[in-house]
Amino acid sequence: MPVKISDEISVSEPSRAHEDDPGKKVESASKGQIYTCPMHPEVQQDHPSPCPKCGMALGPMTVTAGTGNDEKAELHDMTRRFWIGAGLTIPVFLLAMLHLIPALARQPWADSNIARWVQFALATPVVWWAGWPLLQRGWRSVVTRNLNMFTLIAIGVGAAFIFSTVAMIAPELFPATMQHGGKVAIYFESAAMIIVLVLLGQVLELRARSRTGSAIKALLNLAPPTARQVAPGGDNVVPLDQVKVGDWLRVVPGDKVPVDGVVVEGHSSVEESMITGEPLAVEKAVGDKVTGGTVNGTGSFVMRTDRVGSDTLLAQIVNMVAASQRSRAPIQGLADKVAGIFVPAVLAVSVLTFVVWMWLGPEPRLAHAIVNAVAVLIIACPCALGLATPMSIMVGVGRGAQEGVLVKNAEALERLEKATTLVVDKTGTLTEGKPKLVDILPIGGFDAKEFLRLTASLEQSSEHPLAAAIVLGAKAQGIALEAAKDFRSVTAGGVIGAVSGRTVMVGKPDFLKQETITGLEQLEASAAKLQEEGKTAMFVAIDGKPTGILAVADPIKSTTAEAISELHDLGLKIVMLTGDNRRTAAAVAKQLGLDAVEAEIEPAGKVAHIKKLRAEGKHVAMAGDGINDAPALSEAEVGIAMGTGTDVAMQSAGITLVKGDLRGIAKAIHLSRATMRNIRENLVFAFLYNALGIPLAAGVLYPYFGLLLSPMIAGAAMSLSSVSVIGNALRLRKAKL
Repeated sequence: MPVKISDEISVSEPSRAHEDDPGKKVESASKGQIYTCPMHPEVQQDHPSPCPKCGMALGPMTVTAGTGNDEKAELHDMTRRFWIGAGLTIPVFLLAMLHLIPALARQPWADSNIARWVQFALATPVVWWAGWPLLQRGWRSVVTRNLNMFTLIAIGVGAAFIFSTVAMIAPELFPATMQHGGKVAIYFESAAMIIVLVLLGQVLELRARSRTGSAIKALLNLAPPTARQVAPGGDNVVPLDQVKVGDWLRVVPGDKVPVDGVVVEGHSSVEESMITGEPLAVEKAVGDKVTGGTVNGTGSFVMRTDRVGSDTLLAQIVNMVAASQRSRAPIQGLADKVAGIFVPAVLAVSVLTFVVWMWLGPEPRLAHAIVNAVAVLIIACPCALGLATPMSIMVGVGRGAQEGVLVKNAEALERLEKATTLVVDKTGTLTEGKPKLVDILPIGGFDAKEFLRLTASLEQSSEHPLAAAIVLGAKAQGIALEAAKDFRSVTAGGVIGAVSGRTVMVGKPDFLKQETITGLEQLEASAAKLQEEGKTAMFVAIDGKPTGILAVADPIKSTTAEAISELHDLGLKIVMLTGDNRRTAAAVAKQLGLDAVEAEIEPAGKVAHIKKLRAEGKHVAMAGDGINDAPALSEAEVGIAMGTGTDVAMQSAGITLVKGDLRGIAKAIHLSRATMRNIRENLVFAFLYNALGIPLAAGVLYPYFGLLLSPMIAGAAMSLSSVSVIGNALRLRKAKL
């Protein structure tokens, strides 16, 4: 039975876009790329820019071969600002630190007006040019009342720079207690260093984000840039984006298949490892489907184009993964709630710090108050908190895509980690889903070939998969079939008709009994033995008499036993729900060592059974591949669709296994556990960092040890926390699945 793979995965994207105001439509957005925020997916617009809510860079919603150019431009710009800013900041820092070197501190030029003006001259472009994107985001956060990490950075840097500028130009405005030789302390090095350190964090973040999508972009780049279009005067090589549905394309030896379609002429073998994971080539003849991005072997064929552009399987897989990378796990709600009150709370703590130092601090009180208030703003920057979940999700989803585990959304990844029970369908999930005729058992001296000829001739008018297995079995033996007359099919029963002037019936024993066939006891005894071997038995009557049995078996996938064992090792209970008869289902369950089995169950019964398991407190994941599995996939906490199954099953599932291999479920569980563990590590680190850093910056250790945290050191610590979160998330790229 042919497998439909060309439209297995579909991703629906919002059709509207938003500018800085999430509610404002952008008319031109539908004509091109739409950009959105990984933290706030409701923010959508038709051009790249920082998110008006959190300040993070917006990313493209649809991934194409050219995706990433805007990110590269931003990375290039931020990198340029960082290196120029760092080059200007180093002499500012050295001049500011001269007082720590005794031999140089005594030099008259060390604290001269010239040295101070040099610091001002060098720090000014660092703050107002290199740091302009950061200050701009901070200002926008205030205007839109979406306070975020850039709010704190802008206020902190602005306060340090403006204080230092005023102190240098008009020192007489400050009290005498703040003046030393008519000069007031300046903090240009802190303002410049904070900008440079934050830029470093931005550069590292942008690089990390570009790496998370590298596997997906590599997959998309499997499609060739051109195609050979068949034309009356000869083949034309045309760009891939000019290929239209219905075009005939020639694929020569060694070429990549350009788009999805069907072979209409010739034959070859195609290497489809990008879809199946198997290195063995698959034979393709007229009528077979071929997928864009797969590699042709030594033969040549002509194909008719069925899907192009974003409709191809390759593009849909990429867009599905891109959408999941933008999705938010429920655990992100915790970080959102904290961030919602965090920035206002930090501003309050900063003001309190200023007041306390002005009231109780030693001289110069104003200088101490400003420096410590700024240090609180800088070290409390919640960038690590904002990065904790999105970075782990982006890297984890990309890692899964490399292994053929496509995650529709982050919520499915989080729920899968908690799964305790896995419900599986039998046909197409545990088994290959391709029934084969295995036993031909006529009775009463009836000739086996004639018995099969009559039966297969009748069954070729049926659309049932078991009927197709009988027809293929007869053709494999070279038996010529003829058309049946007066064909009639009874749902869930069997078929009846006339072949060569003889009345032939095939189906379940109850169906034959309803058609007044008697004497089935001998066949029922034989069928019981076949069913205990995991086979499906179909009864045959010819001219009103029981004539024999045809047994069809759906082979268990070669990888199923290994997968079941690994899932048991992960602590999951495995329950099989199937519409097959009880003996066959029990035989398969026994062979695989399943924990429970429910047979002869309808789709509604599968849903009811999953509801029952969930009511018992079990966390249920469901794996299936057929249309009849779709309701159960939706009812389960996590639906897992086999990549060789139907479109409906995949649309109902949260996770799709491209290779259709049950071992992929174990990989998905390993992925979910590793990703959620990584997120928790990031969140704990971010929370602890801020919980410890804010009191230190406020000066709680000063009364005991005389220690203060300068804004420059606070900026370094803040950047280090972000780098640590990014580095921890990138570890998922090497996670063992």
